[in-house]
Amino acid sequence: MNNRKPLLSEDWLSLWLGLFIFVLSLGVIFNVDLLGWAIKTSTWVELSKAFSTVSKSYSHFGPIVSILLTYIFLLVVIGFGNWLLGGKPSKFFLAFTFIFFVSFACWVLGNQANVAATTPSEFQKFGINWSLKLTGEAGYIFALVVGLLLSNLFPKFAEKLKPAVTPELYVKTAIVIMGAGVGIKAIENSSLAFSIVFRGFCSILEAYLIYWAVVYFVARKYFKFSREWAAPLASGISICGVSAAIATGAAIRARPVVPIMVSSLVVIFAVVELLVLPFIAQLFLWKEPLVAGAWMGLAVKTDGAATASGAVTEALILAKAAENGIFYQKDWILNTTTNIKVFIDVFIGIWAFILAYIWTRYIERGENKEGKVPARQIWERFPKFVIGYILTFLIFLIIGLSSPEFVRKSVVERKEIEKVDPTGKVEKVVISAQIKQVPGVGVLSTSQANVFRTLFFVLTFFTIGLVSNFRKLWEEGIGKLAAIYILALFGFIIWVALFISWLFFHGVFPPTISG
Repeated sequence: MNNRKPLLSEDWLSLWLGLFIFVLSLGVIFNVDLLGWAIKTSTWVELSKAFSTVSKSYSHFGPIVSILLTYIFLLVVIGFGNWLLGGKPSKFFLAFTFIFFVSFACWVLGNQANVAATTPSEFQKFGINWSLKLTGEAGYIFALVVGLLLSNLFPKFAEKLKPAVTPELYVKTAIVIMGAGVGIKAIENSSLAFSIVFRGFCSILEAYLIYWAVVYFVARKYFKFSREWAAPLASGISICGVSAAIATGAAIRARPVVPIMVSSLVVIFAVVELLVLPFIAQLFLWKEPLVAGAWMGLAVKTDGAATASGAVTEALILAKAAENGIFYQKDWILNTTTNIKVFIDVFIGIWAFILAYIWTRYIERGENKEGKVPARQIWERFPKFVIGYILTFLIFLIIGLSSPEFVRKSVVERKEIEKVDPTGKVEKVVISAQIKQVPGVGVLSTSQANVFRTLFFVLTFFTIGLVSNFRKLWEEGIGKLAAIYILALFGFIIWVALFISWLFFHGVFPPTISG
């Protein structure tokens, strides 16, 4: 057993990891390509054509070198972070190596043309006549399924991978990186972006004002849970899963077993929601894509599962819309999910402070009879990775607004022919010229960072599956907790979330590719 004291919390680590990759991606702004060697995967029929480096300047490396460099880079930076968390490098090395290559293989498989192709032009391009039309994000689903199979069929092997199984760390790091992409989207379509932010802020209030109170009341009155169990359960079911349950348990000084049991349930049901809700959204909400994205953020618990659900929902709806001749721009559905989830996370710290105050002032009858709660509780409960998300968002937003060429720049595209004059001299003559918009350095920067964002997402899916051992959790006696979870989640929360999502996002659409 490792007794070395952690030097950093997982929340802080996700902040620094995300910012580190973000800073490296800024190199292209200063004409220094620091991440261009990373591996990029695209839709494929022949596996040899599935890979490329994210920057053409490193294309001579070849796919094998690029994959190895990407693996080594993540092994070093995440491995160092794992050491800061108190982990042992040797155990992490073996576990992460397996997790990385299996996750990456799932991602590559998800990009196979018969799985990912969505449009007639892609069918023609790849010479295929059928496809599941899931886009490349099908790799997330494959990773989740493989993780679930390993966890439930080979639990002893899955346990050996535990040193590198940190889904919350992976997804929080991805969200920090995502902030820059959200900033770019905000600049490209500022009115829609700020509308999403405002609507998201309004819609998450119901998670606290409606969800929590109802779940707490039902747990106390009808299931006879004590306050110690009811409060973390209400937070876990109604707010933000694992993070909220742990923060609430600490705020009310519950025994460690309480938030752990609740968190186990959260992970199980988040997987169920992840496997079901995106397909329901595709079937009934493809004409209201941002309603679907908001629904994932409000209904699916844990940052990892919610963001992952947003990604799958986006893939399914974009494919369905494309079948009907509508081609939405990518990331708007996912960004809606993420924005709502981030707003919920922001308020976890404040909510934990409120609960800490109520418990010490009105419920606990111990040493703290005056009911004083240190103000630092808000900071201690505040999810630190959100700071990184806001920073990367604001940095790109401010630069982009002050310099439009950061996002798109105009170049003159000339067509020339060669002519020979009477003396035999060859000269080039311009026969046409047009102004063309090309990506600016900000877009190039986010494209590099997004390679790693994608990898962190697929690592999240795989490790969510690995921690979802249904049999073991059932043996620990969580049947009664599961009963109230099912009742609250599927009988109330999901449908209220759908109503709130419709109320705030009905009639709001992502921009289309053509416009």
